[in-house]
This record gives sequence, C-alpha cells and structure tokens, in this order.
Amino acid sequence: MKVINTIDACGQVLCHDITQIIKDVTKDVRFKKGHVVQEADIPVLLSLGKDHLYIWEKTEMMLHENEAAEILRQICQNDNMRPSKVKEGKIELMAACDGILKIDVERLNKINDLDEIIIASRHNNTPVKQGDKLVGTRVIPLVIDRDKMQQAQTIAGDKPILQLLPYKKWKVGVVTTGNEVFHHRIKDTFTPVIEQKLVQYGLKMDGHRIVNDESVNITQAIRELIADGMEMIICTGGMSVYPDDMTPAAIRDTGAQIVTYGVPVLPGAMFLLAYYNGNVPIMGLPGCVMYAKITIFDLVFPRIVAGEKIKKSELTGLGHGGLCLECDVCTYPACSFCKGV
Repeated sequence: MKVINTIDACGQVLCHDITQIIKDVTKDVRFKKGHVVQEADIPVLLSLGKDHLYIWEKTEMMLHENEAAEILRQICQNDNMRPSKVKEGKIELMAACDGILKIDVERLNKINDLDEIIIASRHNNTPVKQGDKLVGTRVIPLVIDRDKMQQAQTIAGDKPILQLLPYKKWKVGVVTTGNEVFHHRIKDTFTPVIEQKLVQYGLKMDGHRIVNDESVNITQAIRELIADGMEMIICTGGMSVYPDDMTPAAIRDTGAQIVTYGVPVLPGAMFLLAYYNGNVPIMGLPGCVMYAKITIFDLVFPRIVAGEKIKKSELTGLGHGGLCLECDVCTYPACSFCKGV
C-alpha cells in the first residue's frame, strides 16, 4: 500500500475502514476497507480530516475484489439464475424458477483448490424454489492476481459450473394395484398422496387405472395409459418380495427397460425405475411412500420431472447419506438425507 493525497484518490482502493463521528448522531464506519473512492466521496473524506489516504497499489496485473467477483459470477451463472449486486467482493446467485440445481462438483473443487478463491454452493441435485439462494462467490483479499482468476476461468472452460433445470409439464398416469382396493374392501389412500405430490411440481393425474393383483392386468393398464398419451407412469403398491406382489414383473412384461429394482435408501428400498421405449419413465412405488414424509420417491421424482434420465450408478450413489433420520420436524431438503452425490 501507499499514501496518496485524498484529492487524487478517485478510483483508488482503501486499505482500511474510515469511521465518521457526528456528535449525538453517529459513530460508525463511513467507508469500508476495499471501497473504491468515487469523486463524490472526496469532500466527505476531507470533512473527516482525511487529507491523505492509504490505498492499494493497484496494477494491471491485479484485480479488485469486486472485479474478481464478477468473473466468478460468470463462471457459475447459467440460465434460470439471477445475481445479487456485488457487495464487498461477494456475489450470490438465486433461482429464477423452480427446478433442480446441478453442480459440476469436479470443476467446483478444482477452482476452490486455488488459493484465495471461494465458490460455496448448495448440494448437487437439490430441488429449489424460485428465489432460493444457489451459490455465493468471493475472493479472500481486497485485490487478487489477474493470472489466478484466469486460472479459474481456464478450469471452468466455456460452460458454467451450475445448471438449473426447470420442471417440465408431463401427462402422468397412475396405476393403483391391490385386490383390497380393486374390490372396495378398503379406501384407496395411496393415490391421494401421489396427487398431492404431483401438485407440488405443477402436475396432475391425467389418467388412472385401478387393477387387482393379476400381473397381466397391471401390464395391460400401463400399456393402456401409454396408448392414451401418458408420458410418465406411476404404479402404487405390490412392490415387495411376497409372491402376490406382482407389480415389478408386470412392469417388466410391458417391455420396459428396468434401470433398478431396489435402491440403497431408507425409506424406499423397494423402489423400481424403468423406461418404456427409452423415454417414458415408469416408477414402482413401495408402500412407505404412502405414509412416510420423505422417501426415495421425493429424491428421484423432481429430477425426472426436470427431464433427467437417471442412471443406475446415480441411484447406487444415493446410499451415501441414504438413511432418513425421520425427524419429528422434517426440514428436507435442508438436511443430510441423500447428500452423498
């Protein structure tokens, strides 16, 4: 740093806070460390008795923290995001719509491994609402070497490290299985739960079939719904290993490709995911979805609604963090449940 006459300080960066004291009115920081002196600031600084200032010796090879924050914003920001105003070298990004937040964790870690640079994000695959905070960025010092920021840009490449995938509109068909429901022995309490969850993503039940536990009837119901234009199928019940639970076999008999039957997540281990003709997701939901607050369905469904085609390896990876603690007050997704990937 160096000392400079205040009248010559326009555009320079302050090295320290400057306090303003007005008797019986205020005693507070008037100009913070890192502030870029503006022409209008000079009379105020002189009135505070500051004829000289300590400023950073900024060169072409150094960037102010606010300039560096703007570079980090560009590295992170993608469609469906809006930035905050830069403040003390920090910029945050907020969601401009509901959707799934995607993070390129490998590139994120490489950038954070550079000294003096910080990008702090939410977890990969987090469902977010419009207005939710996604990421905060800043550099540690008031000024940073331009070359270091160029290193971060090189790691990022020409594609931002964040994505926000908006939810899409789907025509959803539901197949409710079970002799007890089909023969009206009990009230169907599973389908209303699914309808409530669909509403959260702007969807509704566009087609519905109630069938008994005969595998051939379940298969036929799925095919009928697809023929009626359903783009996504949800099957409720009949997912356990008991001999009369026929839903997994019925889904397989449609010709759909099974991604997985069984996921290392509790509750929801007996979940099934398949794709018919490669583009119609079919989900078999275990009974826990009916009564548990959060299950595997709540982890997978938002990503499917956002248009992702989920691989088995991704479902396997949910085992790290896949134990729901079933807290008395559920705070999902602001908790540890399935934050392993």
